[in-house]
Amino acid sequence: MRVNWNLIKMVALVLVIMGLYAFSNNRNRSKNVTTTQIEFLGDQNLYITEGAVNKLLIQNYGRLENVPKEKLVLNTIEKALEANEMVKSAQVYLTVDGKLTSKIVQRKPIGRIEGNSKFYLDDEGKRMPFSSNYSARVPIITGDITGRSLEDVYKILEFINEDDFLRKNIIGIHIKAEDDYQLKFRLNQFVVNLGGIENLEAKFSNFKAFYAKANKDKTLEDFAVVSLEFNNQVVCTKI
Repeated sequence: MRVNWNLIKMVALVLVIMGLYAFSNNRNRSKNVTTTQIEFLGDQNLYITEGAVNKLLIQNYGRLENVPKEKLVLNTIEKALEANEMVKSAQVYLTVDGKLTSKIVQRKPIGRIEGNSKFYLDDEGKRMPFSSNYSARVPIITGDITGRSLEDVYKILEFINEDDFLRKNIIGIHIKAEDDYQLKFRLNQFVVNLGGIENLEAKFSNFKAFYAKANKDKTLEDFAVVSLEFNNQVVCTKI
């Protein structure tokens, strides 16, 4: 009977590889966490500090240094971090040298609600509590605050944040009623009656054309109310 040495060599090689993998995997699991590291991603790193994140981890898991890797459930740690009201998302992983790294994206407020309840509206249209670490400079929302009006305000804020001129100049939105919104500007005493949220692009385009001309003519201070409610028109009321 002829011995198939090639087959024997192949089986032996597979067994060696499996043994090395099992040894390496077992050795890796037996290692402990050497240190922890917090990284904040993006430009919104103002509302929760590294110290607060570390405190949150300690409250939930105790000191993680020297904890065996096999005892950590990374998905659970991520969910604990994301449960914080200032955290938008979290990614937790272990490096080869035993460093437990948490990469965190903080939530981004785009409006400040000043009603019976006070909170931020974030860039996903969700409620976000105020932070003790930082007060965001965002438009202030006042007036008849309801679930429906906040949905509309969110759409207005989205449009404002996509336009450099509007983002720099609009400091407030007053809700007179549903489908009736009023804008307040940083350097001008007039208010802008926006009406509803239909045709926002056309309304703001018309307003910017009016603003540029009035600014050139030095007549901006002559107006008390600028209305964008009427179809494709800017109607002004003088002081």
